[in-house]
Amino acid sequence: MSTHPPPYHAPSWLPGGHLQTLWPLLIKPRPLPLRRERWPTPDGDFIDVDFLDAPDDAPTLVLFHGLEGSSHSHYAISTAHACRAAGWRLVLPHFRGCSGELNRQPRAYHSGDSDEIDWILRRVQAGRGGRRLHAAGVSLGGNALLKWAGEHGTAAAEVVTGVAAMCAPLDLAACGHHLARGFNRVYTRHFLGTLKAVSAERLRRFPGIFDETRMRHAANLWQFDDAVTGPVHGFAGADDYWRRCSAKPFLKSIAVPALAVNPKNDPFLPARFLPGAADVAACVRLEQPADGGHVGFVGGSFPGRLDWLPQRLLHFFLFETS
Repeated sequence: MSTHPPPYHAPSWLPGGHLQTLWPLLIKPRPLPLRRERWPTPDGDFIDVDFLDAPDDAPTLVLFHGLEGSSHSHYAISTAHACRAAGWRLVLPHFRGCSGELNRQPRAYHSGDSDEIDWILRRVQAGRGGRRLHAAGVSLGGNALLKWAGEHGTAAAEVVTGVAAMCAPLDLAACGHHLARGFNRVYTRHFLGTLKAVSAERLRRFPGIFDETRMRHAANLWQFDDAVTGPVHGFAGADDYWRRCSAKPFLKSIAVPALAVNPKNDPFLPARFLPGAADVAACVRLEQPADGGHVGFVGGSFPGRLDWLPQRLLHFFLFETS
């Protein structure tokens, strides 16, 4: 692996942010066998955590998934393959309700769930004898991780060597409203299909935690977050949730090496809302390639490979966090 970070260049046969976002779903690698543990949470709930094991002295990467993602998401599978080839241990925590079984508490997870990030990282670290971890997040998981790093400032260095985020929706309001327009509504319908099904089951277990009629009539993420995510997690509504949980205002407070990769053609977040150098601390590296889509980063000749994202993560933690 070169000491210079590999730039991303989209293949000529895969133009545009939408194709670059959707194509990985068709070519994702075969999953590796992972070991699963169920961890009880401090509030009487549970999360499921998948492990790619490695020798005790191997580096450990914790990867947080995106909205309605899991260890079976294409980026998680690709990262598992890269970690196995490098001899690294990979830890894939599932946010509550994302591992195939509904969690026990009324709450679920959200884009600013930095308290949960903190608990998970410290639990993994304790299992590694207090050794520092590499921590990365994709999309929603990347936003929550960067928010955690900004909130903890210099104290984050006690837990992690650095943090990396791929396609984090750093401005949740910009992202949420953009996903309600044009072709982007395809992504919204996909998310709402699973979010509404899980929320309906949660409401059967916990009647009255939100307005079912408003949830079922939600046609975009603002309406869903205003009806469900906000009230269930203690926010006044979607606007309050999006304002308080966007990672962008926390980027100036990060005090560990950080990488934020955001393609300018990401269908989820328009380029005009991306941060610039004046918006971040000196230790935050911004990479904003022209292409990549939303967590796409397909490379090579047809039908393509999905190795750029995991290789960029490994390179960052190997060469850019010391």
